[in-house]
Amino acid sequence: MNTPAPSAGAPIDRASLPALFAPRGVDTHKGSFGTVGVVGGGPGMAGAALLAARAALKTGAGKVLVGFAQEASPLACDPLQPELMLRDARSLLEGEWGITAWVAGCGIGTTALAANTLSELFVLRRGAPLVLDADGLNLLAQGDVKPNWGPGPVVLTPHPAEAGRLLGLSAAQVQADRRDAAWQLAQRFGAWVVLKGAATVVCSPDGSRRTNTSGNPGLATAGTGDVLAGMLGSLIAQALPFEQAVAGAVWLHGAAADALAGHGIGPIGLTAGELADAARALRNGR
Repeated sequence: MNTPAPSAGAPIDRASLPALFAPRGVDTHKGSFGTVGVVGGGPGMAGAALLAARAALKTGAGKVLVGFAQEASPLACDPLQPELMLRDARSLLEGEWGITAWVAGCGIGTTALAANTLSELFVLRRGAPLVLDADGLNLLAQGDVKPNWGPGPVVLTPHPAEAGRLLGLSAAQVQADRRDAAWQLAQRFGAWVVLKGAATVVCSPDGSRRTNTSGNPGLATAGTGDVLAGMLGSLIAQALPFEQAVAGAVWLHGAAADALAGHGIGPIGLTAGELADAARALRNGR
């Protein structure tokens, strides 16, 4: 018998996210705001990892490293964001970087190298929070990686089709009761769940669920999920209260799209790469 799902919490809106807008102290440094490690970007998909990493940096992380799921990093430097530190995934996983939150799966692919990389990350993260996105979820659904991710919180970020694969349902069945699907995933994997789509549902491991109020159809374009994953990793690394970090990233992602649309940049033709700058402006009260 399944445990009854708890009732809904308050909607996710700006007023419910005070930690997202708290001012920073004067006596701080880059180490005060966490280090994000992004693992993804298999062959032909380096851009997915870069979108996540750029979003993590622009939403406030102190440092961001990228480990590409390739034999060697395809780039020596990101010319648009040279502050990012680029490595191959093995170098990132085997180094001592002080990573305080991981983002994995963005463009990682479904190869044996991708599966092995994720399995190693689950062991080597040593309790640091993990955001698992995109092909990371597909590898999990296929059984190529097991949910043996050890201690420390995990956030799963499926869209309806990915959620369906994880639950053995169709995307239509997931969409028919999104709140229940999010609860079932949280219960099955003992994880936070961000079920993406219109009115994104955030569900905690104990089943508490909230529904987001921001966003518009401009987010229905390639790469916006990678940006959300990077924002999640960033706010978690910055040590916001965990629930506010997860809900705050979801709201900020949608609110950035709303702000862009309000300035005529979308919803039609909005691109994922434009979201991080808009999110940064919102966090800074603009």
